[in-house]
Amino acid sequence: MAKLAQASSKYIIKAHMEANGVVEKPDVVGAIFGQTEGLLGPDLDLRELQMTGRVGRIEVDVSSSDGASRGEITIPSSLNSTETALVAASLETIDRVGPCSAEIEVESVDDVRVSKRDFIIERAKEILEDMQEVVPESEEISKRIKQEVRTSEISYYRGLPVGPELPEADSVILCEGRADVMNLLQHGVKNGVGIGGTSVPGEITDIASGKEITVFLDGDRGGDLIKKELDQMIDIDYVARAPDGKEVEDLTKKEIYQALRDKRPHEEPESTETQKAQSEPETDESVVDTDDLDLEEEQRTIVLQTLERLVGTRAVYVLDEDLQVVSKAPLTDFESALEKAASVYMVLLDGEVNDVRASLAADAGADYVVGMSVSGVSNEETLCVAKEDLAA
Repeated sequence: MAKLAQASSKYIIKAHMEANGVVEKPDVVGAIFGQTEGLLGPDLDLRELQMTGRVGRIEVDVSSSDGASRGEITIPSSLNSTETALVAASLETIDRVGPCSAEIEVESVDDVRVSKRDFIIERAKEILEDMQEVVPESEEISKRIKQEVRTSEISYYRGLPVGPELPEADSVILCEGRADVMNLLQHGVKNGVGIGGTSVPGEITDIASGKEITVFLDGDRGGDLIKKELDQMIDIDYVARAPDGKEVEDLTKKEIYQALRDKRPHEEPESTETQKAQSEPETDESVVDTDDLDLEEEQRTIVLQTLERLVGTRAVYVLDEDLQVVSKAPLTDFESALEKAASVYMVLLDGEVNDVRASLAADAGADYVVGMSVSGVSNEETLCVAKEDLAA
C-alpha cells in the first residue's frame, strides 16, 4: 500500500472521537474504512485513495478511562480542497466503533502549505537580517546570467535563427533578424524566427506552413517593406509593430509584450491613429471590477505568471481550483480545451474574451475567464477580466 508522508500532503484532516466503551486503535481504523466504504463512490473510496497515495496513513491516538474512550484521528491528504472536505465530512457519519456507540467530529482541515509559507517567511526574515547588503552589481550579474542562458537556447531551423519552441509551436513570430530573436528569448518569447531583413528566404514558406503567423515589425519604413515582401510569399494572420522609431532588438520586456498584446489582424488596415492606439488600448465596459475577484495576492501572482507564458502563443489554458493547468490547446480549439478538462475553475487565453468564449466557459463551470482584452461580453455567469486590469 502506498504511503503519503505529511511532507508531501496538502491538507491534514484532524478529528475527535468519543465512544461509550473501551475501544482500541484497530477498532477505530476498521470503523473508518468499513463505514465510509461506498459513500462517495469509487473515486473517493479511502482504500483506493490510500493505494494510490492520495490519502496517507490514518493515525489514531486512543485513551480509555471510566469505561469510555476518546481519541484523536489524523489523516493526511493530497486531494484538492473540495475532495478533502468530502472525505473529512464522511467521517462524521460513523456511529459505531467496535461494539460501542461512537461519535466523530471533524475539528479542522489544515492547509499544510500555509504553515510552510509561514515558516519560510519567518526564516527568510532571519536570513535577511544576517545577510550583508547586496551590492547593486550582483543584480546586474544575475540578470546577465539569465539573459545568457536564454540566448544560449537560440538555434537554427532550415538555416534561420529560431527560438527553442519554434519546431513544435502552433504559432510563429516572424521578425527581422537574429538580434530580434535573441531579444525575444531574453524576455521569455521562444517561438521567434529571424527572416534576415528585406531579402526574405524561400525557407520561410515551409516554416510558416500550417502555423498561425504574427509578423513583428520594426517601427520604421524597413518594417513596411518586409511586410510587403512577406505578403507575396505567405498568409499573415497578425501584425505587431514596435513603437515608432524603435527596433524589435532594442525593446524592453514591457514593450515587447505590449506590442504582442496589441497585434492586429492582418486584413485590418493600419493608420496613424491605429498605431497610436497600440500604446493606449481601448477599454471595454464589459470588463468587471477586479474587486469582485475573490483571489488572494499570491493567487493573482500565479495567474499573472501563467498569463505571461501565454503571450504570443495564441493558446488557451484551463486551470483547476489549485491554479494548476489541467488542459491546454490552440485558441482555435477553445471548446475542445474545456471538454478535455476534468475540472474548470479558470480559463486563461492569449486573445480576446468575447461573448461566445465567455458563454462556453460558463457552461463548463468556469468562475473566471482572463484574456489579453475583453469585448462585447453580455454573459454574467462568469467574471471576464483583461490581463492589464488583473495586474493593476
